Amino acid sequence: MIHFKSVSWKNFLSTGNDTIKVQLDRTPSTLVVGSNGAGKSTMLDALSFGLFGKPHRDIKKDQMINSINKKGTVVEVEFNIGNSEFKIVRGIKPNKFEIWQNNNMINQSSNARDYQKFLEQNILKLNHKSFHQVVVLGSSSFIPFMQLPAWTRRSVIEDLLDINIFSKMNTLLKERNSKIKEELTEINHSLDLYKAKMDTQSKYIKDLQAINKDMIESKENSIEAYEDDVKALVNQSSELGKNLDALTEIENNKHDELSRKVSDIKSEDKVFKSKIKDLVSQAKFFEENEICPTCDQDIDAKIKDNRLSHIKATAASIQEGMKELSLDNDKCASQLLECQNNMKELLAKQRQINSNNDKINIMQREIEKIQKEISTLLQSSGDIKTAKDELNALRDNKDSITEKKLEYVEERTYNEVIGEMLKDTGIKTKVIKQYLPVMNRLINQYLQVLDFFVAFHLDENFTETIRSRHRDAFNYASFSEGEKQRIDLSLLFTWRQIAKMKNSASTNLLVLDETFDSSLDHDGIDNLTKILNTLEDGTNVFIISHKGDILENKFRSKIEFIKERNFSKIK
Repeated sequence: MIHFKSVSWKNFLSTGNDTIKVQLDRTPSTLVVGSNGAGKSTMLDALSFGLFGKPHRDIKKDQMINSINKKGTVVEVEFNIGNSEFKIVRGIKPNKFEIWQNNNMINQSSNARDYQKFLEQNILKLNHKSFHQVVVLGSSSFIPFMQLPAWTRRSVIEDLLDINIFSKMNTLLKERNSKIKEELTEINHSLDLYKAKMDTQSKYIKDLQAINKDMIESKENSIEAYEDDVKALVNQSSELGKNLDALTEIENNKHDELSRKVSDIKSEDKVFKSKIKDLVSQAKFFEENEICPTCDQDIDAKIKDNRLSHIKATAASIQEGMKELSLDNDKCASQLLECQNNMKELLAKQRQINSNNDKINIMQREIEKIQKEISTLLQSSGDIKTAKDELNALRDNKDSITEKKLEYVEERTYNEVIGEMLKDTGIKTKVIKQYLPVMNRLINQYLQVLDFFVAFHLDENFTETIRSRHRDAFNYASFSEGEKQRIDLSLLFTWRQIAKMKNSASTNLLVLDETFDSSLDHDGIDNLTKILNTLEDGTNVFIISHKGDILENKFRSKIEFIKERNFSKIK
């Protein structure tokens, strides 16, 4: 049970820098009065802001700061739960949010949202809506239970019956199922990879096993064939290369000698031709001239004949030498041609030897390649055992992952069953059904006390059925505002009774904000007062009202708010 002790505030709404503190457990019943705008409902806004960080009324956070001082807003709420004393401190400009337990501040390592969540779930064990359904009945921004949507009604009742633990369990279960789904996705991916690896390894083993002696013998036969060809080419090159270098040198020397002789013959032939040309020129001179062009004397015929005869004899001698020279030239040319033919034959042999060497190199590289293939084949045959060991390791890993997958699938199956139990239609509905008769009985009892004689019934979906007059069926919206308020009051007192029975959201505090000022008639006010007077010991009721003159003698104490210099204060 939450026992509220006090709430204090300053620079909050119309309150100035002087702190206002209200002792919440001072008397069983307290009337709170004051003129409009004096700050009567500020206590309720301060209490709501202190506990939940939001006001009772629909106003923004900045509007909660006093509009004159504009800073230093502080609200403090003190309460006990069991043997523990708590104090909540909230501030605006500067922002502050502290939770104190037994004079020690609870760790603020988390952000404000998580800190608030911790306060609501672990300490108060009720949220803003549930608090107002159990503690507050008011006219300002208050939404009665019957005007809440179905899912919110259910949330309020779950808080009252303290069964929202099943909702938390369901949330955790969904998170776990989400993780299981991710794990299964990853496991299936791993299984696909292992399957692909195993298929590849099996194929590799089959390929290794397909290697046999015939393949190796075939490659060895190829090597023998290449070696025979190499041997034949070596023998051929050896035969071609006998005395090749010496013969080549002899022919080269012979060719050089003959080339020099031919060159000398050509030089001598030029000399003979030059001499013949000179003799022809002299003979032409004596044949064409009778007078010497130098001395202008007649050339003697005898001398002329002697000179011509000498020229002819000399020319004949030269021609004879040229004929012998021509014979020598033909002989040298024939010998030179023969030498060139011999050199061509020797060069052809050298080319054949070079070609054989190239073929031998190619064959030797091919032999080396085949030898490596044979070595690889022989080595791979010895790797079959290793490959099988690797395949067995892959199979063991796959089996292990498959077993893990089965565990996750089994856990998911169990979680699905648990999830069905934790749904709104599961355990929670069963618990609610057990309490519904008690709820409906209490609601109808309070309605009769308030002189509203109807048969009110809530089902497990918290849809109301109201029978009145001649047992005609109505719903909440069918009634007048005064009748609606009687229903709201009956629900409020019922929820408080249920909370007390469950010891969940039970509290000493009850605040009626202008409830007596709205739609209740004189009889309704008297009946409500009777209910308040019959509340169990330890309940502290605050009635906020404008009707101070009518209600003043009906309650144990009174707090009056006034406004002085635009600031609210307690008179």
